[in-house]
Amino acid sequence: MKKHIFTLPMLLAALAAAPSHAIDLNGMLSAGMKLVSAGTLSDDDAKSLSLASIKQEDTKSHIAPASSKYSKRLANLTRDMRNEDGLQLNYKVYLTKDINAFCTADGSVRVYSGLMDMMNDDELRFVLGHEIGHAKLGHVRKALQVAYATSAARDAAAATDTAAAQLSQSALGDLAEAVVNAQFSQKEESDADAYGVGFLKRHQFNLHAAVTSMDKIRTISDDHSWLADHPASSDRVANLKKLVGE
Repeated sequence: MKKHIFTLPMLLAALAAAPSHAIDLNGMLSAGMKLVSAGTLSDDDAKSLSLASIKQEDTKSHIAPASSKYSKRLANLTRDMRNEDGLQLNYKVYLTKDINAFCTADGSVRVYSGLMDMMNDDELRFVLGHEIGHAKLGHVRKALQVAYATSAARDAAAATDTAAAQLSQSALGDLAEAVVNAQFSQKEESDADAYGVGFLKRHQFNLHAAVTSMDKIRTISDDHSWLADHPASSDRVANLKKLVGE
């Protein structure tokens, strides 16, 4: 993911370029505070931002009711997976044919029904462990940090332009999008795979499921979002086999 760096001089330039009657000083100050904090986004900040953004993401998604076969299955296979390494987890299923899953910095785990349809329980548990790993290892916070800095720069423009101000209202949606479609580095993916295997070990699940889940993902066409964001290369599969002792 490409990083965007914004500085106070950029704010000053925006102030200088805008007509005085169009400047919202409160808005500029708010954007400036974002720019300062975006570079040092703490774990607590990331959790707060994640909680707010996942609430918005949930409202626009088709959430499976508790009576759904998907919700019942997920509740059953995660009944002993509510606290992972100090992170309180909550789970919901999005009813969609898309193949995806993600975990936000606050511990909100969302699984797409399309993914559940193609994986057995232990394979799904590995995917969950992998996604939780992205949160626990700071990868999600890093993605939020980039999105938050981008939002801050946009808010600076919004403070001097009415049309841009309309865009700034979608900031939370953008933060959610940063997590849902985050593209992690190869090292981050490898580290999350290792975390996922460790997750299976800690909970005494079938380790081979890590390999078979990745084999299944490799059979999916590239237009599925989870595969696009989590490329299942042959090297990655080989590394998983080493991790599980095959």
